[in-house]
Amino acid sequence: FSPTMAHLSSLHSSVGVLGISAGKLLSHAQLFSSVCLTVSALWCGSGLVYILVGQGVVQPTELRAALVPGLAAFTLALFIIGSVALILRKAVLAFLAIGISLACAHQIAGLSAGGFGQSATAANYLLVSLVGFYFSVGRLLSVITDGKLQPPGTGIQKKSELQTEQNQGCSDALSVGLVMNLLSASVLACPLLGVVPQLFTGHVPWLWTAGVFQLGMCVLFYRAMDTLAATFSGFTALLKFAEGYSALLSFYSIQPFSPVPFPVVFSVLFFILAVFSFQKSLLEGLYQFFFVAYCIAIAAQPQGFFQGGTQGVQAAIFIVSAFMLLIATFNMVSSTMIPTGQGHFKALVTKMQGLALRAHDKEFHTPHLGYSKYADAEVLGHACNVLAAFAVTLLCGSVAFARGKTFESTVFIFYGMMWTMWGLTRYGGLYGETRSFHLSVGIISFMLFNVLVTAAALFLNVAWFVYAFTFQLILISFLLDAVGALPFGYDIGVTIIFGLVSFYFFLSHIFNSTFQSPQIPLGNPLVKLSGVGGGAHVCPHVTARKASSVQQIAEIMKNGGICGMPTDTVYVLVAACNRPDAIVKAYKVKKKAEDRPMSMWVSSIKQLEPVRHLLSPLLLDFMEAAWPSSISMVIPRGPWLDFYGLGDAAKHIGTPQSIAIRNPDCAVATHLISLVGPIAVTSANPTGEADTTHHNQVYAKLLDKVEGVLCDGPSPENIASTVVDCTKIETGHIGFFRVGLIPKSKVLQIFEEVQRRHRHGQTNPVFEPDLHPTETQPDLSSDEDSTIESQRETENSTPPTASPEQSPVLGDRFFLLLQVSEYMGFILIKTI
Repeated sequence: FSPTMAHLSSLHSSVGVLGISAGKLLSHAQLFSSVCLTVSALWCGSGLVYILVGQGVVQPTELRAALVPGLAAFTLALFIIGSVALILRKAVLAFLAIGISLACAHQIAGLSAGGFGQSATAANYLLVSLVGFYFSVGRLLSVITDGKLQPPGTGIQKKSELQTEQNQGCSDALSVGLVMNLLSASVLACPLLGVVPQLFTGHVPWLWTAGVFQLGMCVLFYRAMDTLAATFSGFTALLKFAEGYSALLSFYSIQPFSPVPFPVVFSVLFFILAVFSFQKSLLEGLYQFFFVAYCIAIAAQPQGFFQGGTQGVQAAIFIVSAFMLLIATFNMVSSTMIPTGQGHFKALVTKMQGLALRAHDKEFHTPHLGYSKYADAEVLGHACNVLAAFAVTLLCGSVAFARGKTFESTVFIFYGMMWTMWGLTRYGGLYGETRSFHLSVGIISFMLFNVLVTAAALFLNVAWFVYAFTFQLILISFLLDAVGALPFGYDIGVTIIFGLVSFYFFLSHIFNSTFQSPQIPLGNPLVKLSGVGGGAHVCPHVTARKASSVQQIAEIMKNGGICGMPTDTVYVLVAACNRPDAIVKAYKVKKKAEDRPMSMWVSSIKQLEPVRHLLSPLLLDFMEAAWPSSISMVIPRGPWLDFYGLGDAAKHIGTPQSIAIRNPDCAVATHLISLVGPIAVTSANPTGEADTTHHNQVYAKLLDKVEGVLCDGPSPENIASTVVDCTKIETGHIGFFRVGLIPKSKVLQIFEEVQRRHRHGQTNPVFEPDLHPTETQPDLSSDEDSTIESQRETENSTPPTASPEQSPVLGDRFFLLLQVSEYMGFILIKTI
């Protein structure tokens, strides 16, 4: 560091900004992710410390006391991670982690004895940089040479190793969370051990860095569908923010005071969470009991984080977190696992009568209507409302919103904002001289909004109504305090009532997500509506990736229901052909659909086997060669159609002269059709509107008219099928009503091959009508209804056909040219 005070400020600021900007390199490899996130937290915390020194908030003489606790924690954490990497022969990661660990150790030595260790710190970081450069160059060479040139130690993971890591779930987040617990424990234990004089402002960056990273791990755990781990990360993040806030108060010469109710309630919440965490492993449950003891220690001492008892428990947490980090990191990447006591909770519950443990199924947390995949955050959200913890309540609202839970996200975000405003005004000294007017206006606005929340809760269940109503009592106490008319004890009473209701919600959600039966009741809706939105009709939205879901939709269709279904193009509305009532229902769903006949789909050519003798052999061979694909074939109507039980509904499928039939190139669609039988199909959108390209749009456009939706995300293609006229196929003529996803040249090529087989090898130049300038341009409309509309418009006219009477030589040459030109045009259309 610069020896002169003139350069201290600029130097510290520069190092701080660089430190915060570093450490953003991530990888799918979990161990490498743990290293990168740990180093990122190291440079973020130390960078903020240097910024505080540069800005004069922390004096240069206090730099050692500010840096040593954090550096000590990261020295141990990185050494543990590097040792595990070394044991498992991951040389590059081991060198990076141990190198930075030694750099931190030498930096501590340099802070303790002037001039000692700084050169060693620089040398370690230089070696780390060289190894990182070597690894990146090695990977670059491997990619450029397609693996032919690969320097030692730069190879990517084998599939077996990667599978081992993937089986561990979100273990990298667990390791980083343990590092953050190690960091905060080190900061609080150092004053007890005499390493630093006391907890002060210079420790705030370390504690709040740990809190922010724990919130990040909380989100990752929700993404991994691990509610218990996410809740634990949220709880520890709250503790770290509280510890940092207490340290910050020393800058303003304010003696922090720990109110007894907060840590007592927190210890109860931690205790319940620890008990339920035993279902994951005995080790994890026992680890969380240390935080129960920590909260009890805070409640027992008025100054909380500044007293010896609390700091002693943190010293114990430091040791236990180090052992947990070693076990979690080793189990994350090794095929040989260190036992953690898994399965004991399940064995105990199995022996207990009346309790049925819920199977670990990620579908339990399936989001609404295909929203983002996060686990349910209500356990943490209600726990934070018990604590009035505004920051994490807002985070829970964001997770609930991402899952599509509109009401829950509204409540969490709204209540989090209210706790924020109330905390800053009542306890943050921001009332001002005219608090009675300005604050009252804001609180009245919150009360009016909460009236709407309370009214909406009437339609949900009793528990949510009580929850919203008791918070209205909280708002009334805020208003009375703002105008100086708060009765003695009223705010304490309503706060206790709201806390108990929130605690009931917390307990019910964590219990109900663990046990299949019994369930803690939340009550029935107090008000029920009939019709849409009142529970009279619930349209199931089920994932297309589960066979049971496809079976569920098939049963709905067999019982006369109409459903939305994904295809190889866009979403469609379908009904079983053997249920004429369903076909009529689907036909009437479409607005102004009188001139929009439906088409018929089959799962394979085998479903046409019973009427094979009534169809052209050339047509059947053409179907067999072209399907499954995005090719719709318009064929003549006939007695064969009566076999499928259409009845009077047959008039809605096709035109009086012809019908469009298709076998889609979509595994989900063909599986559903194989269960139901041939189906009648129309587009899943009101006539005249754009195609439906996502399952969310099916119900949004058709409302309660659809009785089930098979969800498969966005459509793979937004271009509709190619419609081929096969009404005159026996004469060797085929035409095109519309060119869509499959190019015209590809269809002609398939037809030519079929004709060759039928003509014993004689080539049929079906492409030569393309030379005529009067040929109609293909209609690229992607709406499924336009298939039959185009069919009708050209029913009485001669479609573009392929004739065998033209020159084969000229045809062959033109055919090659046509293939190239049409393919390039198709690519251009797709790009646009």
